[in-house]
Amino acid sequence: MPLLAFTEKDVATVSDALEIAEDVTANFFKFSTAQWKRHRYEVRTHGFLDGNETFEDVFAFIGKGFIARRDTGIKACLNEYYLICLQDHRILSAAQRDQKVTLLPLLLYIFTHELIHIVRFCSFLHRFEAYPWEREREERLVHELTYRALGGVSLPSLNYILDSYTGHRMCEERINISIG
Repeated sequence: MPLLAFTEKDVATVSDALEIAEDVTANFFKFSTAQWKRHRYEVRTHGFLDGNETFEDVFAFIGKGFIARRDTGIKACLNEYYLICLQDHRILSAAQRDQKVTLLPLLLYIFTHELIHIVRFCSFLHRFEAYPWEREREERLVHELTYRALGGVSLPSLNYILDSYTGHRMCEERINISIG
């Protein structure tokens, strides 16, 4: 049975959610446009994922890629970038399963969450390759930061989605979000 995939209309919503999430994340970390551009990433949906990039237990995951380029014609270097791999089928199933969940706020949460991961990787606040216990702790921290970043955003059903992740946040720890 084929997996659900975003329609053309859904892809427009994906684009809108990404644009809002970029603004929210940049404002949260107080990034200038120049600072934000240092965080290289691309988004892939179902149609652009490899067979081994489809999972049943996440809405999205982050991969890492490298682009080779020549600086001066003499020395080759690699620039890393991150891949936000959306799991269309999981996202669409969640929206179909619960009438209170609409696509835009769900995607906004997902993108903001993944962009915060990318900021933390690029700022060396967390390693991309980490032990499972480190990844688990990082997930709780990023859920908390996502909640804080989206706290002032007014969007129908966003509060419902934020409340859905209450158990994933770690509120007892003090979190320093200042990034140089």
